[in-house]
Amino acid sequence: MAIVNMTVNGRAVTADIDPRMLLVQFVRENLRLTGTHVGCDTSQCGSCVLHVDGQAVKACTVLAIQADGSSVTTIEGLSAAGGELHPMQAAFREHHGLQCGYCTPGMIMAAIDIVNRKGHALDETTIRDELEGNLCRCTGYHNIVKAVAAGAEAMGREPIRQAAE
Repeated sequence: MAIVNMTVNGRAVTADIDPRMLLVQFVRENLRLTGTHVGCDTSQCGSCVLHVDGQAVKACTVLAIQADGSSVTTIEGLSAAGGELHPMQAAFREHHGLQCGYCTPGMIMAAIDIVNRKGHALDETTIRDELEGNLCRCTGYHNIVKAVAAGAEAMGREPIRQAAE
């Protein structure tokens, strides 16, 4: 067993875990934050994307112990001022960027990372290229791309907090 300490969605967490436990398992099973999904267990689909120290990672490829001392943000930790949906979440809802919703948390977390790295004015080609590795089995990606572009623009207009405080 190993002790892991991290901040998850603005809250300090300490746990005694099996050193082989994946970060996605830790978040879902130990912390009961089930918005982060497990789709493939092989880093193919992106359903498990969350942020570690502000960067998007596929949590099925990271051991929880590797996140020791880190700040982790899950889909549940996104917030905007006043407890409203994060602009990217609102854009996915407004532009129908989801169907069954299984991939949506990972898509949203990846999209926020894209905006943080590439800026608020994203073209379709950039969005499609950057979302590679995040699979949606229901849609043709058209509305996802529109949602990411709208969310990126909205993120540029208002102050956002990454984790609930």
